[in-house]
Amino acid sequence: MYKKVLVANRGEIAVRIIRALHELNIKAVAIYSTADKEALHVQLADEAIGVGGPKPQDSYLNRQNIVSAALLTGAEAVHPGYGFLSENAMFVNMLHDVGIDFIGPRAETIDLMGDKAAARETMRAAGIPVIPGSIGTLATSQEAAEISAEIGYPVMLKAAAGGGGKGMRFIPDATTLVEQFDRAQAEAVRAFGSGEMYVEKVMTDVRHIEVQIMRDASGQTVYFPERDCSIQRNHQKMIEMSPAVGITSDIRENLGQLAVKAANALNYVNTGTFEFLADRDNHFYFMEMNTRIQVEHPVTEAVTGLDLVKMQILVAAGEPLPVAQQDIQVKQHAVEVRLNAENPHKNFQPSAGQISFSYLPFGGPGVRFDSAIYTGEEIAPYYDSMIGKVIVSANSRDEVFTKLSRTLDEVVIHGIDTNLSIQRDLVHNQAVQQGIIPIDFVETTFLPAWSVEEIQEP
Repeated sequence: MYKKVLVANRGEIAVRIIRALHELNIKAVAIYSTADKEALHVQLADEAIGVGGPKPQDSYLNRQNIVSAALLTGAEAVHPGYGFLSENAMFVNMLHDVGIDFIGPRAETIDLMGDKAAARETMRAAGIPVIPGSIGTLATSQEAAEISAEIGYPVMLKAAAGGGGKGMRFIPDATTLVEQFDRAQAEAVRAFGSGEMYVEKVMTDVRHIEVQIMRDASGQTVYFPERDCSIQRNHQKMIEMSPAVGITSDIRENLGQLAVKAANALNYVNTGTFEFLADRDNHFYFMEMNTRIQVEHPVTEAVTGLDLVKMQILVAAGEPLPVAQQDIQVKQHAVEVRLNAENPHKNFQPSAGQISFSYLPFGGPGVRFDSAIYTGEEIAPYYDSMIGKVIVSANSRDEVFTKLSRTLDEVVIHGIDTNLSIQRDLVHNQAVQQGIIPIDFVETTFLPAWSVEEIQEP
């Protein structure tokens, strides 16, 4: 087992990993930018080392500085969390070249699944259903037009190297394709350094259902109960739930076996998540795979009672999986709500500044906060706006939403803008509580009505 691990991240996920390391009696090394010198993850770690300026490219994306930090502190492994370098194959290779383990999959797997078009073809070859669309990548708008005419409009244009909604465009008909292709491709080049694109058929009235797996070096694989991530805006998740409404134990097993089949085809190691679109008849179509721990992993932990971050560390250290499939059961219902430093009344404009007061109502069974905020902390403008997650679990879905509503009503954060108002209203929404809503619900149904209500307030 490792004696010292460097955490190549910041914020709530860095705090989450450090806590897991300490419970495994492993020393934790934090890295920080000049903007994060007083951050909570720095204060909780056994050691901390600066890696650059406040901008991500100068610090948390600075591969050379982070590898140097790992060497200087004697870290045996690096946990990347999510975001930043968590899916950067070059970073993985750099670590391996100097004898440091990466707590995640192999570089070649990250490369393969990071290319969304190649990932689709890999899954197709393995017998996994994929969303109808182009085979391989597209370099020109003419190629995109030909395949779009074949599969039928509307289509979604996506960057092959993309993620997070960048390089992505909804194309309702042929008249807008050329213009939108050029814009999306230029955006993809700026964001990912690649202009390769692909096209998918837009599927309507579908949910976003994902399955997380864990696989050890010997090939033993387990899957965890599905998560419903359909509540999202601009392709960014807002609320995640598990188990998903309408997914029976038989459907769950079939979906899990599909994910295991995909993981085995990749000879995958460590944890990853397969994301699917599900139609009303619960037919599942592969979208993409995230080769890292997910933001929403606490939902699965709350449902199963397992610690996925500790499991990641054990598997990376060469240990066998500590659980068998029969040990993984749906023991609770759980919902996670993301708290962001943004103003939903001003088109979700990010907010920065000092937190003058905060109250997070810890306590009571089934209430968990994953966060790195504290009163007096300065929220810098350089990073993702998410400042924490509220995770609530209970014996039934109704009980979860009752408890979650009460918990969110008690949260107080002063000094910066947050998305608490819209999250509270989403949690109170009857359609959200019932659970079977399509991925466009927030943008096409909830937000238009919510905006009107806000305007009508005295």
